[in-house]
Amino acid sequence: MTKEQGAFHWGHEALHLEIVLDDDGSPRLTHLGLPGETRRIPGASLPLVEVTAAGHGRGWSGGHLVGTDLGGRLRHRTHHATRDGDWHTLAVHLHDPETGLVAEVTYRSPDGIPVLRGEVTLRNEGRTSLHLESVSSLAVGGLTPQDPAAIDAADLLWAENDWLTECRWQRQPMRLTTPGRSGRVSYAHGKSGFVLNGQGTWSSCGHLPMGGLTDRRTGRTWVWQIEHNGGGWRWECGERDRAAYAALFGPTDTHHGWRHPLEPGAVFRTVPAALSFSADGGPDAAFAALTRYRRAQRRPHADHQRLPVIFNDYMNCLMGDPTTEKLLPHIDAAADAGAEYFVIDAGWYDGDNGGWWDSVGVWEPAASRFPGARGIHEVLDRIRERGMVPGLWLEPEVIGVRSPMAKSLPEEAFFRRDGVRVTETGRHHLDLRHPAARAHLDQVVDRLVGEWGVGYLKLDHNIDPGSGTSAHPGETPGAGLLGHNRAHLDWLDGVLDRYPHLVVENCSSGGMRWDHALLSRMQLQSTSDQQNLHLYAPIAASAPTAVTPEQGAVWAYPQPEDSLDEVAFTMAGALLGRIHLSGRIPELEPEVRALVHEAVAAYKAIRADLPHAVPSWPLGLPAWDDPWIALVLRTPATTYLTAWRRPGTDATATLHLPHLRDTAARVDLLYPSVSRADSAWRPGTSELSLTLPSAPSAVLLRIIPTAAGAS
Repeated sequence: MTKEQGAFHWGHEALHLEIVLDDDGSPRLTHLGLPGETRRIPGASLPLVEVTAAGHGRGWSGGHLVGTDLGGRLRHRTHHATRDGDWHTLAVHLHDPETGLVAEVTYRSPDGIPVLRGEVTLRNEGRTSLHLESVSSLAVGGLTPQDPAAIDAADLLWAENDWLTECRWQRQPMRLTTPGRSGRVSYAHGKSGFVLNGQGTWSSCGHLPMGGLTDRRTGRTWVWQIEHNGGGWRWECGERDRAAYAALFGPTDTHHGWRHPLEPGAVFRTVPAALSFSADGGPDAAFAALTRYRRAQRRPHADHQRLPVIFNDYMNCLMGDPTTEKLLPHIDAAADAGAEYFVIDAGWYDGDNGGWWDSVGVWEPAASRFPGARGIHEVLDRIRERGMVPGLWLEPEVIGVRSPMAKSLPEEAFFRRDGVRVTETGRHHLDLRHPAARAHLDQVVDRLVGEWGVGYLKLDHNIDPGSGTSAHPGETPGAGLLGHNRAHLDWLDGVLDRYPHLVVENCSSGGMRWDHALLSRMQLQSTSDQQNLHLYAPIAASAPTAVTPEQGAVWAYPQPEDSLDEVAFTMAGALLGRIHLSGRIPELEPEVRALVHEAVAAYKAIRADLPHAVPSWPLGLPAWDDPWIALVLRTPATTYLTAWRRPGTDATATLHLPHLRDTAARVDLLYPSVSRADSAWRPGTSELSLTLPSAPSAVLLRIIPTAAGAS
């Protein structure tokens, strides 16, 4: 870190930050980007943190937002930089002498990766309470040059995300949401722009907690994520003083009914947020940086390197109706195909023939499903005998209204509002801040994992009980929900501390809680519940925008009625992620089953590269109805490419691979070997011409440079 008069600098070779102190000691982040860039934009900078509290809201003076919120009144006290392994940290301490509010703004960045992680801790050193209504996690101005033409050239990125239609990235000119202003109106110089909010308990219901901004002329791009496992998040991106800014928040009063009393001596910490940067590589490079950051920031686990093949009996297979009789042939078929984990999904606890929705919570096996002296252990033992690790589905945070646990647990262990227990579609929701709720779940996990030897838990979450919970008088539901979200993460940490080799999958009606807060702990993310193989392609291709490839679980579910092309289509879709093998494999004809086995073998041949590869999209981020879709994962030595052709388009597509420009290369077909795909590589234009004669069809290709010095 260096310091000059009224300014200090911090960062590393991939990211540089400059903070300037105004004459009154107010700090402003005036530059974020590459070292050596001269892009200081003082007029378009923002305070390091925006804080609003009752009686201390935003204010205007002479047409400008002057920061009469508490964040604008904070003055620089001190700062210091440290390094812990590969991580650089800058802590900036601020204070407001009038109220006694103290803020520690913490920036972290992994060495060599252009990503900034922000988090704010507030402490009340005053004599009176402050009632917080919003606190930014990360606020950055000057994302574009201070020139209206730069806003004209900027595109906003965001991802719509719904059940069965996850991870649908949108790209629109920023001017559609932030129109240019002209005329004599004197108050048109404040902030304005595009806003997205999360709602309820699902962090990614409606939208992923992500966004971005890219310059379509230069490729300069920012992509951000809010690392919060609840629906209380908000981001805004707009124009301030003729330049773009982004501000990222957890829950707020205006949007989530969140308020937090900060008593004298008390501390509040925001949810983290991260911002990735690419100087000229467009969204692909920014997502690649975010991928590297996610790997550096998450909890280490052996699964991230091993990438075992998982069979799950649910999707287009048993669909929540497992029995010993039905499971045994699927166990044998999965083992023959090369699966290394076998997961029994929903229904194993159900003795009511599908009436389990409002009775769950005890998590004991149903004797009617697993008859005989050994019960479910006959199935678990068979899984082990076939060389696989057994897994189970669990929905830990819910208790059915008919469950014995609904009466045996205390009222305080559940979500409540106005003193009344919350009920959502026949279920109550546990508040994991309460020791009885946590003890119940710990006992369940200790039985399934510690006693039964289960090595994989698929943790699902299928209700949205609304705004949150009020555990005590005066607590807003939004504040209670944030408390539960943090207790949920702490519970997961405790589970993995006790069972470090346990593999835990994050699922919530498919991808309705798809966020880095959970994925920094859990090893896999369920990308969708989509049963239509044609519609799964854009989800599978877009998944690496929001999860590292080695954590993105993609269903591969061949059916006896599928054509060979359709079987290859569904199998190929999972080969650059994590295979979640399913489908009615015992019923497949030998030729079809061989195609499944070939896909698993192809995956095992390349999976060692996937934890080190970064994604790109040679046809652009997929749109939901695109007839051609493509995903690339690349290491310094090898490029893997999956391409899908859906019905309704020409048989040939041109794919752009700029990282291989002017590089001679060999193109190998890895899967399926029976494909009639034809390809031609043109190094001068970095274009791959690919022909797939039939539709639907899909292939996995490997492109290896053959010229010396190729990247």
